[in-house]
Amino acid sequence: MTDRSRRAVFPGSFDPITRGHENILRRAAALFDEVIVAIGVNQDKQGMFPLDQRMAWCEATFADLPNVRVASFEGLTVGFCQSVEAGWLIRGVRNGGDFEYERTIAQMTKYLDAKVETMILFTDPEYAPISSSVVRDVVHHGGDVARFVPDAVDLGQHGK
Repeated sequence: MTDRSRRAVFPGSFDPITRGHENILRRAAALFDEVIVAIGVNQDKQGMFPLDQRMAWCEATFADLPNVRVASFEGLTVGFCQSVEAGWLIRGVRNGGDFEYERTIAQMTKYLDAKVETMILFTDPEYAPISSSVVRDVVHHGGDVARFVPDAVDLGQHGK
């Protein structure tokens, strides 16, 4: 089994997964023995795409990386990290606004569990304007999002 210090969690809703997410995860996968793509489920929020579809997209996107697995969770991210014995939390940042938000989350995570470290990775510049919420908006209005999502993501009638 992988040592806690060599296992990381990359949490998000991935509704849908974007090329920015892919960029962060592929770089993180080179740094850790195992990275878990953790899809958070919030019973109070309805995603645009069902959980099983989001999980399938993530699995297909990272099928070439043997040290990446996909899981879903409910509750606090730090609780999920504890349940899978992960010592690291990976967070992606596109801009200054993201950084401020992620810094607050990282500090709270440290308060909740001092053994979980947060690693913030900045997305490569070409992916900075891409966010799941913008992709959902483009999909909602019938636009083409093919260049914003990994090739494994087939939105069918939605945006391709």
